[in-house]
Amino acid sequence: MELIEYADVDMLMIQLANKIAGQLRESLQSEDFATLAVPGGTTPGPMFDSLCAAELDWSRVKVMLTDERWVPETSDRSNTRLIKERLLTDRAAAATYLPLFAEGGTAEEKLPEVAGPIEENLPLSVCLLGMGADMHTASIFPGADRLNDALTGTDTLYPMRAPGAPEPRITLSAHVLNNAMRRHILIIGQEKREALEKARHLSPQEAPVASILQGTTVHWADK
Repeated sequence: MELIEYADVDMLMIQLANKIAGQLRESLQSEDFATLAVPGGTTPGPMFDSLCAAELDWSRVKVMLTDERWVPETSDRSNTRLIKERLLTDRAAAATYLPLFAEGGTAEEKLPEVAGPIEENLPLSVCLLGMGADMHTASIFPGADRLNDALTGTDTLYPMRAPGAPEPRITLSAHVLNNAMRRHILIIGQEKREALEKARHLSPQEAPVASILQGTTVHWADK
């Protein structure tokens, strides 16, 4: 694990956007397309605001979430909604979006339909993850019903129900995350920094983020 500390959050967001844009360009030099996986939530929003304007061939980039709440895009809890508002705009509007939600059924029922397009575009060229204070990453939560499957299984996606999560989730597996060609974690604040240090000494069952720390670059700023 590599830890990069930034002077402030603004610098982190700009430099991380530049780094991810550069890595996507590198992938496009040798591949027909590049695949970018990103987290939801509000934390990466400022980074998306910079990344969406990057000069690269976005028409050859496939964008997906690392995880999604099983809610329609019309819900204010939809990560897809955030991605379309903050990332898939400006130059990045030319990218192809691969959703982790489908109407008309449960996460379990719709899993094959959602997984197909994702599997066709693996491995991930660049993967950006977040981490919660409980040391979850993507929607791989401590205490979740499919935690062991998501940590050790070889499927692309797993439906997930976790304590405190008001709706089901769908998440990329640790297998897919660890196969990403380049992997980053974005965290802000002392609480997340302390959680990261704690996770380094715990098992993935206790701290799911520990399952993907090897070979990952962590980007941190206090405020």
